[in-house]
Amino acid sequence: MVILFVEFFNPQNIIQYGGLALLLFIVFAETGLFFGFFLPGDSLIFVAGLLSNSKYIDQPIGLLIVMLIIAAFTGTCVGYFFGVWAKKYFRPKKENFFFKQKYLDMAQDFYKRYGMMAFIVGRFLPIVRTFVPILAGIVKIDFKKFLFYNLLGAIAWIASLAMAGHWLGNMFPALINNVESIIVVLIIVTAIPVIISYRKHHDQSWKNET
Repeated sequence: MVILFVEFFNPQNIIQYGGLALLLFIVFAETGLFFGFFLPGDSLIFVAGLLSNSKYIDQPIGLLIVMLIIAAFTGTCVGYFFGVWAKKYFRPKKENFFFKQKYLDMAQDFYKRYGMMAFIVGRFLPIVRTFVPILAGIVKIDFKKFLFYNLLGAIAWIASLAMAGHWLGNMFPALINNVESIIVVLIIVTAIPVIISYRKHHDQSWKNET
């Protein structure tokens, strides 16, 4: 069962079997729907760039990037309004796999540290990019500022990862046969700052309690 779950969320399998529509939906969901934090956003976008102009994604890289930016931007906007709607819903909610209070706390700490830049820097961090826009809606950050930094973040995140995949695929065509190894490396690299942030938040919470 676990193996089937992992294989289903393998970025290469998502693109090969789900196509462009599933790719766009997952990017949309991971950037604003609170249950999307476990989706493989970074590696999925990189692999999408790698597989652009292929039988799996029959779209030029420029058009693909535009569509992905729109999906990421609208997903985050939905996250903002979800936060506005669910302001009183989260605090008393019982924790489960899809919701843990520590995720919101991590997003809040990240926003306190970076301010509006959190919507740009946070795009590159799993979990944070899902919950920062929700937090923005909860605390009702100025919506015009949110839209501006949200768009900048979506452009920076999508363009950098998709173009990296596209360029590396053109320079080293053999990479397409080693996608799984690339995905593992990306997961490790993107997980490191999240783990560090979580440890800092955990240590700070422990100090406050003592």
